[in-house]
Amino acid sequence: MFTGLIREIAHVKSFSGSTLTIRAKYKAKLGDSIAINGACLTVVKVNPDGFSVELSPESQKHLALENYKDEVHIEPAMMMGDRFEGHVVQGHVDAIGVIKDIKNSGNSFDVFVEVDKKFIPFIVPKGSITIDGVSLTVNEVQGTVFRLTIIPHTMKETLFKNYRNGSKVNVETDMFARYVSHIMAHQKPSEGLTWNDVDSISARF
Repeated sequence: MFTGLIREIAHVKSFSGSTLTIRAKYKAKLGDSIAINGACLTVVKVNPDGFSVELSPESQKHLALENYKDEVHIEPAMMMGDRFEGHVVQGHVDAIGVIKDIKNSGNSFDVFVEVDKKFIPFIVPKGSITIDGVSLTVNEVQGTVFRLTIIPHTMKETLFKNYRNGSKVNVETDMFARYVSHIMAHQKPSEGLTWNDVDSISARF
């Protein structure tokens, strides 16, 4: 489990076959779960200057691999007692989004991201979303495009500073929205989903 708050911008030493080797200040341990650009991966080797993780064919199929070349976001999994400041992030990337536009509005940047329409029901205005591992708030949804507002600090301290129109990013939608949608899709028409059901689901997370 993660929070969507980036611990470090690390550097890719190599990406060969299924092995991604990272140079980082963070001292990982063998078997650790670490989100790299928002994807939960397992440390398979510890190196003097960082660590290596393995990406299965399934992972590679669902990730924006072009962002695993130079710099990457890393966030170690939460530990019991850690301060919770972002939102509940699983490290399970749902979709690859495409940056359609970035507008400088003076004291912030509006970033417009497009995803396949099947993921739009999980993207809720004023709800949470994770972009390449960064916890953000959705400001607006129009068709298959949603708008994020990025403050200058986030733009400077994350890989958002490198994004341009056409850049691809890993997107993890809101976990709660996915769970509710799954339950509704498998509910019998006669049963329906009550507010008590919603409260019960919400309380679990």
